[in-house]
Amino acid sequence: MFKYFLLYKPFNVLSQFTDEGDKKGLGSVFDFPKDVYPVGRLDADSEGLLILTSDTRLNQKLLNPTNGHWRTYQIQVEGIVTDDALSKLMKGVVIKVDGKEHYTRPAKARRIETPELPERFPPVRYRKTVPDTWIELSLTEGKNRQVRKMTAAVGFPTLRLVRVAIGNIRMENPASGKVVELDGPFVYNNMEL
Repeated sequence: MFKYFLLYKPFNVLSQFTDEGDKKGLGSVFDFPKDVYPVGRLDADSEGLLILTSDTRLNQKLLNPTNGHWRTYQIQVEGIVTDDALSKLMKGVVIKVDGKEHYTRPAKARRIETPELPERFPPVRYRKTVPDTWIELSLTEGKNRQVRKMTAAVGFPTLRLVRVAIGNIRMENPASGKVVELDGPFVYNNMEL
């Protein structure tokens, strides 16, 4: 029987089970079964929703770029985001991936109010003289550090990055390090991916 988990990956934790240098792995968050692996990844300095499973079919379904499932992020950026910047994000921007230029797929982008998220430790450095904005960005691709590269490409560096949804799967009442074991086959709150 396959096992399925949702994890709110904390800031500064790697999307792997082993520690590396001063960064902790997923094993420091929860004692997952040995045959469970993360589907995809979040960088250590990103946080939020991560799916872990022993179901290799789900892993393939979510990671195969031809399936183009949506991933949604809430992002705190430096500066006041313009309509022009949001339009560029929606149309696609040029970023560097492995030293080559890559034109991102069309995305969904909008300004949002400050979301209710778990506190981050350490918190984002607050600067009185530099305003910030929260945006929500949904993508169907996941290149290395793509969201950060996209916001920087339109002139708004990322300060905090939180994945809040994969497809239609969201974690209710998220908390840093929270783990929810799901009923199989991959159903959560009557939602199926």
